[in-house]
Amino acid sequence: MKPSGVEAVWQAKVADSGTALLSGLAALEVAFRRLHPPEIDGLREQIAPRLAALAESRDTLAAIEPPPDLADLHRHWSHVVTMAGRALEAFAEPAPPQAAAPRILQAMQLHARAQEALFPFRRVFPPISDFFFETAARPRAAELAPEPAPEKAGLQVAGDPEGRGGFHLYVPDSYDEAEPLPLVVALHGGFGHGRDFLWTWLREARSRRFLLLSPTSRDTTWALNGADLDGPALRSMIDWVAESWSLDRERILLTGLSDGATFTLLAGLAEDAPYTALAPVSGVLHPANISNGNLARARGKRIYLVHGTLDWMFPVALAREARDLLVKNGADVLFREVADLSHTYPREENGRILEWFDPRLALS
Repeated sequence: MKPSGVEAVWQAKVADSGTALLSGLAALEVAFRRLHPPEIDGLREQIAPRLAALAESRDTLAAIEPPPDLADLHRHWSHVVTMAGRALEAFAEPAPPQAAAPRILQAMQLHARAQEALFPFRRVFPPISDFFFETAARPRAAELAPEPAPEKAGLQVAGDPEGRGGFHLYVPDSYDEAEPLPLVVALHGGFGHGRDFLWTWLREARSRRFLLLSPTSRDTTWALNGADLDGPALRSMIDWVAESWSLDRERILLTGLSDGATFTLLAGLAEDAPYTALAPVSGVLHPANISNGNLARARGKRIYLVHGTLDWMFPVALAREARDLLVKNGADVLFREVADLSHTYPREENGRILEWFDPRLALS
């Protein structure tokens, strides 16, 4: 049925805003990857046109009256556009030096929350479904995102979504109970949240079909000092996932960023750890690994170690020392020193990590 004049206008405006929205989110992702203190002003200049385009779309949406039967959809869509606009504003607008880091962290969180709000629209608008696929997986969209959705697929939450100590889980849209899937456990950085870090890996999980567990530390960061409350909690989460979904326990990857990377080595080398491979990104080898017997348990452990030459928080020399010590103790280490990487997440490494972890996860 041909849409009415009002509905056709509304559809056109939503499509225009969708283009600006996806372009803005993609531009922020690029900016976050290139984030390095001397580059921030230049990155802000590059984001500014995306902000202007999305702000114009946001104003246009606010000025139009949607068809009555699409009012709820319009409200939700406007919320997504507003959230993405706030993320762009937090990053692009100038801030005094003392406020720069908090504003960037705010932009990262808003970027993740905008994706969370956008994700349900993947079943309504094909360009949005494509946004949540890797490029090479898009021709297989019908296979990877069947309709109707399989039972138990999609986003799952355990605990308070805003609180600490719970987790967020993504089960592929193409989940099949008869097929045990690998699991990636992804640990956020200090002061981060699993609800947000999930989106660093979701596109790959949806494209390559693995379970994605994104826990939240019990405190503001992982248990790097004092009693280890997080290690046992992670094991309990994995057991819970295994009880509810079809999990291949021979294929469990533990990875993380910054403090999450440091805890990846601390928890991943612990006695009876359930992880078959480790992939710490931009972290350090905690001194406790030397005193608690972890280095002895490193023998034969597969570790994909990623660090940036430009890292200003944990200088790359620390990563080189960690590599040498792990290798000396018998670990099977693949060390990736990334020349243009600062202390931020290199999204392009996800595919390499996954194919190293399990060649079956390669995109054909």
